Amino acid sequence: MLTMIAAVGEGNELGKDNDLVWHLPDDFKRFKSLTTGHHIIMGRRTFESFPKPLPNRTHLIISRNTNYSPQGGKVVYSLKEAIEEAKVDKNPYIIGGGQIYKQAMPFADAIELTRVHGRFEADTFFPEIDASVWKLVNSEFHPKDEKHQYDFTYERYEKMK
Repeated sequence: MLTMIAAVGEGNELGKDNDLVWHLPDDFKRFKSLTTGHHIIMGRRTFESFPKPLPNRTHLIISRNTNYSPQGGKVVYSLKEAIEEAKVDKNPYIIGGGQIYKQAMPFADAIELTRVHGRFEADTFFPEIDASVWKLVNSEFHPKDEKHQYDFTYERYEKMK
């Protein structure tokens, strides 16, 4: 089961200048609980946006640069290679960025999305979710509160067979 996981705005905004445009502590906790113990597949810029590698996860970093050798992750040179490398994991996660999500859409089995209710200035976007391919199987709304500046909804999509 290959799962894409992302937080996006109402217009599928992912981020700006290689960073998120919101801060949702509960979404970070959910991301951690879902991905801990698994392979996480990402592009180089997504990996470089972390202050340090995420604990208890195997980082597979897609880069075209054959001289790239970061601490805390394994470099692969294509999404196909990353998926192959992650086959030892029953549920690897694609964690970004925009181009990697776009490439992974045909291969993914599920999408764990946090839909942040707002419009944001962004330079990176999540691909459109085609309703003829994907079925929304779970939706859980969370109102904004003292720790969360925006309302948001956890959504799980599964590819229709």
